[in-house]
Amino acid sequence: MIGPTVGRIVWYWPSKGDHPEPSTGPLAAIVTHVYNSRRVNLRVFDSEGEAHALTDILLLQPEDDRPDESRWCEWMPYQKGQAAKTEALEADVARRTAPPSDEPDRKPQADPVPPATP
Repeated sequence: MIGPTVGRIVWYWPSKGDHPEPSTGPLAAIVTHVYNSRRVNLRVFDSEGEAHALTDILLLQPEDDRPDESRWCEWMPYQKGQAAKTEALEADVARRTAPPSDEPDRKPQADPVPPATP
């Protein structure tokens, strides 16, 4: 899940009859307030560059299905890709630093001291 924060850019998809009017693709929007990980306020820019304030908009996460008719926003593909890379790196670090699950934790053994030479 990508955590929304104020100032992030998202794609906004208006519903039919919504203002700004639906276009052939997403509209650019800036997150202006975060209610939770799935509800945000937006400043949406229409195809002519006019700004519109919208409140309580559904924010889809990468694993969510698109809704049928309602208005919503989503992360851009680049943001989804970056989040996936971050998750993969975090999982790799966790895997590398975790003790083996089938062996008890062991203290590292010191190198044996060579016998003293006469």
